[in-house]
Amino acid sequence: MSIFRKPEPSSLVPFEAHTSYRRLRFTVLWYDSRLTDGRREMSERFDIIVVGGGHAGTEAAHAAARLGVSTALVTMDPAAIGRMSCNPSIGGLGKGQIVREIDALGGLMGIASDAGGIQFRTLNLRKGPAVQAPRAQADRKLYALAVQSLLVKTPNLTIIEGSVEDIRVKPDISDGHEQRITGVVLQDGRLIHSDVVILTTGTFLRGLMHCGERKTEGGRCGEPSAIGVSKALLNFGFEMGRLKTGTPPRVHRDSINYDVCETQPGDEYPTPFSFMTDALLQSQVCCWITYTNPQAHGHIKANLHRAPMYSGQIESTGPRYCPSIEDKIVRFADKPRHQVFLEPEGYDDERVYCNGIPTSLPRDVQDIFVKAIPGLEEADIVQYGYAIEYDWVPTHQTDFSLETKRVKGLYLAGQINGTSGYEEAAGQGLIAGVNAARSVTGCEPVILKRDEAYIGVMIDDLITKPHLEPYRMFTSRAEYRLMLRSDNADQRLTPLGRLLGLVDDVRWRTFETKQAEQKRLAQACTECSIDAVPVTNWARRPEASIEILAGCLGGNDSGFFDWSTYSPFCVSTLGQFLVESKYTGYLHRQNLQIERFRKLESMTIPESIDYAAMPELRLEAREKLARVAPKTLGQASRISGINPADLTILWVYASGKRSLRPAS
Repeated sequence: MSIFRKPEPSSLVPFEAHTSYRRLRFTVLWYDSRLTDGRREMSERFDIIVVGGGHAGTEAAHAAARLGVSTALVTMDPAAIGRMSCNPSIGGLGKGQIVREIDALGGLMGIASDAGGIQFRTLNLRKGPAVQAPRAQADRKLYALAVQSLLVKTPNLTIIEGSVEDIRVKPDISDGHEQRITGVVLQDGRLIHSDVVILTTGTFLRGLMHCGERKTEGGRCGEPSAIGVSKALLNFGFEMGRLKTGTPPRVHRDSINYDVCETQPGDEYPTPFSFMTDALLQSQVCCWITYTNPQAHGHIKANLHRAPMYSGQIESTGPRYCPSIEDKIVRFADKPRHQVFLEPEGYDDERVYCNGIPTSLPRDVQDIFVKAIPGLEEADIVQYGYAIEYDWVPTHQTDFSLETKRVKGLYLAGQINGTSGYEEAAGQGLIAGVNAARSVTGCEPVILKRDEAYIGVMIDDLITKPHLEPYRMFTSRAEYRLMLRSDNADQRLTPLGRLLGLVDDVRWRTFETKQAEQKRLAQACTECSIDAVPVTNWARRPEASIEILAGCLGGNDSGFFDWSTYSPFCVSTLGQFLVESKYTGYLHRQNLQIERFRKLESMTIPESIDYAAMPELRLEAREKLARVAPKTLGQASRISGINPADLTILWVYASGKRSLRPAS
């Protein structure tokens, strides 16, 4: 069908739109030409070893190498680097903001999404700016190739094919750690030395896939699981847990009856993820919407006893906000139908992802209930849905820098920390890579605050708030979400990225140009009016829009904007001006809240503090404070079970107004 027709090569803009990567061509399969030489020339020692080539691992390796330390990325299959294991999409509510933040800091995901995207939409446009977010449907192959191309051009980075079977440590009681990293051992016996290892293993740690009664070891469909790393972590004394996630069936694109489905097109003027993207010129495909029905629900209910989640075959916890279709019809028994989004996996890919019906029911049951859904009556399932169980490390054992408390030099990022989603993994990977590199060079770790980034909110949540199910980012988790919009991520974080060394000269010049344009826009708005009202006042009205503002500015002598030549750069500048004008009062109020918040955050808690020696604290408070080891009073205040009275007592001790004494 025409919706899957690949656009002409001239309309695909893999990297020409990204000024800092103009010379890259992601169609080159770099791993075919470099893998053999890479093995022969592989050094026996690296400053940092990153284990895993998924979204967390690629960001970690890229960030660490960009900061000038020798980095090895160890992956089972170099061809699978950057692979989208589940839904071929990037962004969404809360997640899109994280992608923008990764890009503002100089990361990969935004650029790769713009290169591999096949449909772009801004979600929640009818709602306030705090909850609007970019999302892109991606071509799985193009996205992975884009990531690979960016990595192969990264200096100080070596790709090593192999599976890590063991982690080597030696005793070390410094800084409160019990051991420190010395390297890893690959399955083929190769030993690679390093003082720092970042584990980004995704769902591969003792991964076990379920499809009905059938169980198969593997990290994802068609790929083996990793056993040795879990054994090593258990030997080091880590507490381990099991989590579960799932994926829906994929159907052949030619077996769908699109006439009975609702269309879901992309935006007419698509918004890029990367602040370095000048324009998105590739053709956009259409996605589709259909719904389950009582007939499909009946087939599922009749076979719940064969569903691993209900038969007792799976005992681990799955994601609350992305439940299987089995869970949906049980938990929401009053709902006669549920949405199913039919999303193409690529221009030339025959598979269509059935978003909304993840399942681990047996194949014969999937065949029946899928064909009961309108539009899928003749559906040919080319990949059946399955659930996967995997190991994770509960995050009270990890510091805010993402370094583990038990083993010095061991960092964790991604699903091993109990998160779900590509974006959450990538955000952690970037921070882990930065902090690992800074530890090598003797610098203090970077810890983003809750008022600075969604990434900061996520990591703070992971450490201070125990979670027993996969963590997913939402805008509702951020108390300062009006400040943490997707449009201002560069203003919030690009200066930090520049300071750290992640932001190159080209990106910095682009950022400075945008800053200058915003100043010029503010000046132009003081010199013109709309309906005899100064633009600075008119912009606060509910009816104020980018189109009207652009028409005004394009018609005056400033010549600031020409609406006939669409530019995401100019549109985002105008949109940000309107948002900050309309919400001036709210932003002021939120800034006052942030000032109060920072007072708590600035009050540090000594690392040597002994909570057991505070008899005034409740036993629960002592246990939870010792378990999390917060760095500041602000972090302590967000620990589940800590109340204001506990904080007052902690403040008295931390401020030195009372000395510790043995607990009775």
